[in-house]
Amino acid sequence: MTTTPHALVTGAQRLAHDLLVPRAERVDQEGVPASHVEAVKRAGLLGVVAPREYGGADAPVSVARETAEILSGACCSTWFVQTQHHTPVKLLATYDSPAREKLLRPLATGELMAGIAFAHVRAFPRVPVRAVPREGGWRFEGKVPWYTGWGLNDVMLLAGVTDTAEVVFVCVEAREQPGLTPSAPMRLAALSAARTVSLELDGLWVPEEAVVLRAPQEEFALIDLPRAANASPAVFGVAYAALDLVARSPDGEETARSLRARLDQVRREAYALADRPAAADSVPERLAVKTRAFDLLRAATTAAIVAGGGRSMALDSRAQRLAREGMFLLVQGQTAEARRTHLGSLASG
Repeated sequence: MTTTPHALVTGAQRLAHDLLVPRAERVDQEGVPASHVEAVKRAGLLGVVAPREYGGADAPVSVARETAEILSGACCSTWFVQTQHHTPVKLLATYDSPAREKLLRPLATGELMAGIAFAHVRAFPRVPVRAVPREGGWRFEGKVPWYTGWGLNDVMLLAGVTDTAEVVFVCVEAREQPGLTPSAPMRLAALSAARTVSLELDGLWVPEEAVVLRAPQEEFALIDLPRAANASPAVFGVAYAALDLVARSPDGEETARSLRARLDQVRREAYALADRPAAADSVPERLAVKTRAFDLLRAATTAAIVAGGGRSMALDSRAQRLAREGMFLLVQGQTAEARRTHLGSLASG
């Protein structure tokens, strides 16, 4: 991993060393505590991409990526809870709306933390959540299959699709209220600690001033799908953490060195692609690199399991936790095209 001389990177490294890594196995079993979220806020990491005029750091994208790698490699559950926050911040900063003046500054400074409830929009033409216009606002009907950070987030970025195929993004309080009912926390094979629930929406009413963005679904897809095709920094963060374990094991140094060199190369390619304009015709190339990153993530976490031997089967094993987190990252934010590309790669060997 590179070293960027930026205060946020230094703060993330300190947070990882002092808090996240020592407690990661406990958090994995017991859940992300509010104290971890507060520590992320104190480190200024919720404002990494936020505009400076609203109290954020407005840091380069390289800093945002590196801090994400550090947090995910240290405690993927904590990373996953806080990473949701950055999308609402970006949308509020990019598009003028009444919600911007109300929410952007408290989100940028970490006074508030946001989650996201819009991955279901990628299921279009299926519409799990429908947005229905009403006088002075919108009513939302349907089911949000996944919402992470319940009980830790203050607000959520919720999206629904109208009968005219328009996507409506709104910010609402992340709490049970009339028209919004959470499920019990999900028990998952990995990242149960991130407090993921589903949300039943039964006529949730949201005023017009809470709207962040309205866009035709086709226009949203043109921006969203190329971005979703990029390899996540967390893939590299977890893979590097696994290779650190391998390197410290008997007979593992050469394996770690070889895998690290290949991972470094794919990382460079992935970030170079991510820095290009998000053209629709770039999706296949981005997905090919993303799939190679997945292959190396799987190899790195498998190597950590092998190096750990029988100890890797214990629930408090770091190697086992990283392997389960790697499994989660294979499907996190997955689109239908990403699934087809990954399965095709596996079939061809």
